[in-house]
This record gives sequence, structure tokens and C-alpha cells, in this order.
Amino acid sequence: MTSRVDLLLSAARDRIERLTPEQAHAEIASGEAVLVDIRPAAQRAEEGEPEGALVVERNVLEWRFDATNDAALPIARDDLRVVVICQEGYTSSLAAAALRDVGVLRAADVDGGFVAWRAAGLPER
Repeated sequence: MTSRVDLLLSAARDRIERLTPEQAHAEIASGEAVLVDIRPAAQRAEEGEPEGALVVERNVLEWRFDATNDAALPIARDDLRVVVICQEGYTSSLAAAALRDVGVLRAADVDGGFVAWRAAGLPER
């Protein structure tokens, strides 16, 4: 039997675009997208961070990117390409789907998360 959370994850992934770390890096490097690291501070401190990532922890993500919200970041807009990264690519899929739910229709995530980013040898800070 498939768990409910696995069904939720599958449904989220059906609605978003998943990028390889290399694809994500290329979009960020070209200025087409913003990379958003949603991992908690302790995890980022222990594991490292992708270079150029904007840190917005998961618990405030929707508020920071909903352009109609008073707590939105200055860069927030519905057509912004937001590429979400977490540790292994699970939470980021759910987060990207949630961003789409609040109107950020080009939200995507990094398949494999920071683990895959590091394995690909992409820049870290």
C-alpha cells in the first residue's frame, strides 16, 4: 500500500518541473531564475550551501513569495522562476507545488536536492 505522503509527493511532482542540478545551475547562472534554499539553518551549517542561493526557510516560503502578501520579498512576483532546493529533493517538491498554489506558476525544484548538487560538483559557499 502506498502511503498518503507518497501520494501527496507524487501529486506535487506531477504539477511541477524538476530540474537536474546542472539545469538549475545554468538557469541561476544566466539570471533566468533564483535558487531558494529552504533547509533549516542547522542543516545548512552542517552540510553546506549552494553558491548564490537565497535562504528562505520552509516555514515562511509561501509568505515570502506571494506577491499579494505584505511579508513578500521585494523580488516576489507571479512570473518569477523560483527553483527550490532542499537536502534530497523531497521537501522541495512539496514546496514548489505550494508556491504554484500561491501563484508562482514557474516554481520548480532540484531533483536530488543539495546532495545531488554537491555530487555534480557545482559551486558551494
